Amino acid sequence: MATGEFTAIYVRSGDWWAARVAEVPGVNSQGKTLEEARENLQDALTQMLEILEEEAQHFGEGAETVRETITLRAS
Repeated sequence: MATGEFTAIYVRSGDWWAARVAEVPGVNSQGKTLEEARENLQDALTQMLEILEEEAQHFGEGAETVRETITLRAS
């Protein structure tokens, strides 16, 4: 599975903490406590990366395919 550093954003909303990962659209969660929100967000991110990795395995099936690691350079 892919690993890396991501930015977690937590916002207090009434009695709950809302959470999202800035770099990965769709990775959102919540928790009654900040710790619970952190754990739930970690689970959501792990699940999303597993789904994306599975989808990537099938991308280009049956065609000539090149896979390589890329590095994003800051501008």
